[in-house]
Amino acid sequence: MPKICTKSWLDNDTVAAWIFLAPALILLGVFIIWPIAYLFYLSFTAGSFTLKGIYWIGLKNYWRLLLNPDFWQVLGNTFYFTIATIIPSLVISLGLAVLLNRSIPLRGILRSAYFLPSIISIVAAGLGFRWLFQTSGPVNGLLVFFGISDIPWLGDTFWAMPVIILMSIWKQLGFNMVVFLAGLQAIPPSRYEAADLDGANAWQQFWYITLPGLRPTVIFAIITTAIFTLRSFEQVFVMTGGGPLNSTNLLVYYIYQEAFGQFDFGYAAAGATVLLAATLVLVYLQLQTWGEE
Repeated sequence: MPKICTKSWLDNDTVAAWIFLAPALILLGVFIIWPIAYLFYLSFTAGSFTLKGIYWIGLKNYWRLLLNPDFWQVLGNTFYFTIATIIPSLVISLGLAVLLNRSIPLRGILRSAYFLPSIISIVAAGLGFRWLFQTSGPVNGLLVFFGISDIPWLGDTFWAMPVIILMSIWKQLGFNMVVFLAGLQAIPPSRYEAADLDGANAWQQFWYITLPGLRPTVIFAIITTAIFTLRSFEQVFVMTGGGPLNSTNLLVYYIYQEAFGQFDFGYAAAGATVLLAATLVLVYLQLQTWGEE
């Protein structure tokens, strides 16, 4: 009697894999791929979401970006803000991580204290810094106490951006410290023991063992901090509103103003596409660097 095959199409590993992946892929398509595709389409259009609707204009929005001096000022602000936030936050957090990786008193409490700002709401942190640096705030009160004239921190085109940078560094410091701590604990202690036997001092051990061992961690911290700064919005919204004289306006806040202040959604979408492209380049560089390890 011939054997009856009872194998179902559900027994196929490929089909089963697609079935299990389907919910995640649907969510990915609906909430990530479709919005990105629609954003890209919107950047080639003009009009608004009214009865007249939107219409195709090609590359005119991107051309407007290139010719708009405000956009270039915002790009300069964003570049300045990004560089001035990344370098100090990485250097300070690496120093803290090296210090707190040793057996020192109250190490656990200090780790928690330095990490705490990273879990505080950016809006709350921004309101706190705005209060500290207002004209009649504690910082100016301290300056006056020492005989120094007060400074209009958030109302001055020179000082407003450093205050926002200071808040962003403070906010990012704890996260980077934890990342560096994880990287330090992955370096084999035997390397330091061998260096001690060879007579290497603390600086030589840091330069020739710690930094090379932290190379993937440093790259990860640079990329994540850069993405954090590129998408910064709450700091500007809460503290300065992009002023004074557009000196603290960053790219995300500029996109927000054009989209929901001027209702120029096509132009705002073009700016958002530029931001997306910059973020994708950073992610690509991170993946390429990790691939070399």
